Amino acid sequence: MAETRSTFPDATVTLIPSKGGRFEVVRDGVAVFEKSKLHRHAEPGEVVGLLGTPPTEHR
Repeated sequence: MAETRSTFPDATVTLIPSKGGRFEVVRDGVAVFEKSKLHRHAEPGEVVGLLGTPPTEHR
């Protein structure tokens, strides 16, 4: 989560408690990573890569 916040400082990041080791990352209503479907944890940097290019690089 720290990596996501530092890469996307203007993004809203919310942790939602759940049970069963669930880990999902959703951007604009679309799931970009779901541990339950991939049966593995995200690799370092993977979530940030899936979220796309930081908005500051578009300016």
